[in-house]
This record gives sequence, structure tokens and C-alpha cells, in this order.
Amino acid sequence: MQITSLKLISDKREKDFNKLGIYTVEDLVRHFPKDYLDLRNITPISQVYHNDVVLTCGEVLTVECNKYSRRPYVRARCRQGDCLFTAIWFNQVYVADKLRPGEFLFYGRVQNKFGLELTIVNPTFEPAEKKSRLQGIIPVYSLSGKLTQKLMRYELEQALEKLPLASCIPYDIQRRYELMKLKDAYRKVHFPETVEDYREGANRIALEEYFLLISAFKVTKGGSDDARLNTYSVTREELDSFISRFPFTLTPGQIGAVQDIWDNMKGPHRMNRLIQGDVGSGKTAVAMTAMYMAVKSGYQAAMLAPTEVLAQQNASVLRTYFPEYNVVCLTGSMTAKEKKFTKALIEGGMAHIVCGTHAILQEDVFFSNLSLVVCDEQQRFGVAQRASLANKGESCDVIVMSATPIPRTLSLIWYGDLDITTIKDKPKDRQEISTSIIPERKYTDMLRYVAEQAKKGCQTYFVCPKIEEDEEGTIMSVTELYEDLKTKMPDTRFALLHGKMKEKDKNAIMEDFKAKKYDCLVSTTVIEVGVDVPDATIMIIYNAERFGLSQLHQLRGRVGRSSRKSYCFLLMGVETEEARRRLTVLKTCSDGFRIAEEDLKIRGGGDFLGTRQSGRMLSEIKNLKFPVETIFTAKALVDEAFSSTQDLTQLKTLAAGKYESLKDIVLN
Repeated sequence: MQITSLKLISDKREKDFNKLGIYTVEDLVRHFPKDYLDLRNITPISQVYHNDVVLTCGEVLTVECNKYSRRPYVRARCRQGDCLFTAIWFNQVYVADKLRPGEFLFYGRVQNKFGLELTIVNPTFEPAEKKSRLQGIIPVYSLSGKLTQKLMRYELEQALEKLPLASCIPYDIQRRYELMKLKDAYRKVHFPETVEDYREGANRIALEEYFLLISAFKVTKGGSDDARLNTYSVTREELDSFISRFPFTLTPGQIGAVQDIWDNMKGPHRMNRLIQGDVGSGKTAVAMTAMYMAVKSGYQAAMLAPTEVLAQQNASVLRTYFPEYNVVCLTGSMTAKEKKFTKALIEGGMAHIVCGTHAILQEDVFFSNLSLVVCDEQQRFGVAQRASLANKGESCDVIVMSATPIPRTLSLIWYGDLDITTIKDKPKDRQEISTSIIPERKYTDMLRYVAEQAKKGCQTYFVCPKIEEDEEGTIMSVTELYEDLKTKMPDTRFALLHGKMKEKDKNAIMEDFKAKKYDCLVSTTVIEVGVDVPDATIMIIYNAERFGLSQLHQLRGRVGRSSRKSYCFLLMGVETEEARRRLTVLKTCSDGFRIAEEDLKIRGGGDFLGTRQSGRMLSEIKNLKFPVETIFTAKALVDEAFSSTQDLTQLKTLAAGKYESLKDIVLN
């Protein structure tokens, strides 16, 4: 049902809804509030502090609109009794048309950085006379163009009336556990009368989403054939001889992982295993033992990486340890002639090990006798992608590797089709990375320290969360940061890297950085998965409060790749008590799995398992707050449904088809 089927949706408004990703009535009801206003609690402006998020009231005195500055803004001067304050909106000049002298309710974050007049940045606002008509808890939505909160609420009322919103959970399970009707849950989230209403509704919607997700994994696993067809002739003595090529002793965790692989590849069922290990735990060395078993037995092995830089690095490492075998690399940036030659080697069986990016998934890439597939950095690939590569061989064994720590209970859900091996220890020569939260007053000292370290040959990553400015104007873009740092540190060599650059340019910059042509790399999170740069010893992360702890830990792992002492400096854009509490966990802990557990406790399921961790199909519920237990309840209900004798044809069809044959179930 298209959004235009609702009243008051003109062509212009339709485009504004489209900018929010809303095309249908179902999209609209899944556009959940980003916040709520409790009209029972209006805070006097005299009682607020810097960085408080408040609902307050004020009389608009004057309105100034500047459309032509580098960052267009609207500024309103306001008064509340004897107190004056300012409300300002960046990049939202249309706000000026909606303001007039008179009383307004404002909801937003208060800034008072320099002890001057209080300023509310990009607040949501309503005419104060509506307070008598808007009682209780009012939802606040993300908007676009000239859409208003009033219009959004009106359209949602219509949408909830029109849409059936049927549950995919079998009816007898709904009845047995007295589950709320899905339509009632959506109404409680969009129009709650109490806080408890919202909690009940959010929990029920999350239960529905995870029930369908876990069902999809169940359907995928149930359809696979696990019988082993490829047999490996390698002896244990030969494998131990290969392991002796490593210039280090395997850790107990690595030894256990190698044993799991050996048991799998010598067993009656094909291997489908996740090797989960913290940054620097040596997963690649473990995967190489499996690759040796394959090529030594006359088969081909393939290693899939998310970036060309990482694919090339893998190929370089493998050539070192497999000198008697032909290791090739296939990437998208190769010339047509190079691709044709490499594909011929692969199809003819003359390429024993193939490293590459998504290029090796193309239909015109044929293997002679592929038996083992290794997916490096599994969080960048999904079920459909790794299956696509595995299908290029017959009954291929599959290893997927992830350096993103996920608590084991959640691994059992997300990797429901995989056996799991966890490597918890690290090589002995790795030093702990010293992590500090840097206050604003120490910023200049930190830059001076970086400049001094650059002269000593140490390199630094500067990580910014945004390529472009955010709407609130509170985050410096990566380009702005790059220009600012070059000005502040003129004797230091800087390079810029972000996701909108061409793959060829990104690869060149990373290679130049590794070759020490630059002292510092200013980047977005694209460096989260990248080449090892042994001389990179400092990681600086801006607006660290905007990242999940697991992602921060992953970024921190870009340094400390050698025996040299390394440092991670965290900078907060918004210093709240919760942000400091979360970052303190990272400061005091280096165990990625414990960090993930703490992040899960602090942020809850809706945040921890948002877009990054669970793929696009859960991005819609990232604003919902619900307990982590909801996820496990969903898994228990799925197990119960699939163990029953009832007809699950409709559920299986929905699980497989809803997300385009699981293409949306992609971990980032």
C-alpha cells in the first residue's frame, strides 16, 4: 500500500517521506519515534546544565535566518521569565517560516560551552497553546523537508487504521504465551499513554522481528546438505610440519581451533565453522592450517576479503607460507587483461590458493576443484555471499572469521548455521594498548605529543565518525578535520581517507601510509578493516560516544600490531554521564568479549544489535528500547515452532522471501 493512499500526501510531501526511506504505509508505521516528550515535565531554563536534553518553554522574541553562510542557520532569541536563551537550527532554514513571536515548547540539547547564554541546538518545537491539546507522552520523529511532527502523527493515525499488521508467529504460540496483538503493539509505541505502554509495545515488536530473523537462519540451515564429499589425505605429522613454518608458537586458543578444524575436515560432515577471535588473536594462522590441508590434498582454497587492500595483504602473507603453491589475487581494480589471465589460472587448476574481494563471486569465475572457502572479516559478508563462493565447489568446507567480539549467547543466534570456535588469548609479544579519555583542555597537548611521535617514526590514525557535517553542526566532518589538523600541525604529513573515495585511491593511500609516506591518516571508520601497519602506534577517535564499544575496540585494534607500546585516545563530543561510563569500560578493559557483554548490558538489544551488528533488516527497530532477554525469548519461540508438527509453510516462505533470500541478513 503506497504512502500516497493516505490523506494529505501530495507529490511534494511524498518526496519528503521518500527521503526518510518511507514509500509505503508499512514503511511509515515502522518509522519509530526517535524520542518522546513528556508534557508533564517542563524544565525551567534556569535549572538546566550543559549537554542536558530538556523540554522547556519560552517566548520567541526575534527570528534571524541566514541562508548564505557556509552552514545556513535559523536563530531565535527567546525569553522565559527573567532568563534569556537562544534556539538555533543548522541546515534547516525552513524552520524560520514556522516561528513567530509567541510562546513555544522546545525540546533539545542545551549547549553552554563558554559560560555564555544557553543555546538549544536543533530543538523540536511546538506552539505552546498545543500543550492543552497534547497531553501525556508525545512521540518525536525524524523529519525531512517540510514535514512536521503534527503531520507525521496524523498520517500514522491513518496508517495504523488501514494496515492489518498480522503476526508471523504461529497463532497457537501467540495464544499460549498471551502475546499482545501486533497492531496494539505498534499503537503503544507510536501513541503511548504511559512509559509502560511504550515498553510493552517495543518489546512485542522486537520479539516479532527477531522471531522472523532467527526463523530465516533456521530455514537456511535446514536446507543445507552436510554430507562430506571431499576427503583430505594430509597426515597429522605433515600438518605439524607446516605449523612449524610460523615464526611463533601457537597459543592454547589457536591449538584448540586447529584441532576443531582437523576434526571437522577429517570427519563425516563438511565443515561450516566460525572462528571468532579478538583483534590480534591469530585467526589467519589458524585458517592457513585448513588451507594447507586442502592444497596438500590436491584441492583449491579461496580466501574472501572485504577490501582490496586486505585481499592483497592476505595474498602476500600466504605466498610467504606457501612457497611451493601458486597464490593469486583477484580484485575489481585489475585490468581486463590481468583478470582474464588470473581467471584462466583459477579455472585450469594452476592457481592453488585464490585471494580476492567480491570479484571472485562473479559468475564468470570458475574453479577447477575448490574444496575450502575462508571468509575473512565475516562481519562484512552475509549468508548469501559466502554461500555464493562455496557453491563454486562441490560440498565445500567453509571457515568464516570475525574479529568483532560477540557474546557467545548472541553468536548462537546470529551464526545459527555455524559451529563456533572462539580464540580468547593473544600472542605473548603483544603489549596492552593504553587507552585514555582526553578532555578538551588537553587536546592541544595531545596534538603536540602526536607531532613529537611522528618525528620518532610512529604513525597515528585520526578517526572521525562522519564524511560530511551532521545536521546539528556538532560534528566536524573528516574533510574539515583533515584541513584543521594540517593547519595546527604544519610539519606533519597527513593523508585523507573516507568511504566515498574510489577503491583505487583508497588502496593507494593505505599502501603509502604503510610505506611511511605519511605520518598521520585522517579517516572515517573505513580503516576498521585494513592492512597491518606496524608503525601505527596511536589511535585517536573523535566523538567516541557515538560508537558502540565493540566498534571502538575494533578501531583500537588497528594499533598495537607489533611489540611497540601503543595508545588509544578517546575524545567526546557530548560529555554525558552515560557516555563516560561506557567509555570507561573500554579504558579499563582489553578483553573484546567482556567489552561486548558490557556494551550489551549498557545499551540494550536495540542499540547493540542495530544496523551495524545485524544488517539492514533490523535498522528500522534501532530506535526501540527493549531488554536483551527479548532476543532469547524469540529464539525459544522459534525452536518451539519448528519442533511442532504444525504446518510452517507460510512462516518458512516469509522467512526466506521477506529478506530476499537472506541477502539482507548481512552483518554490516
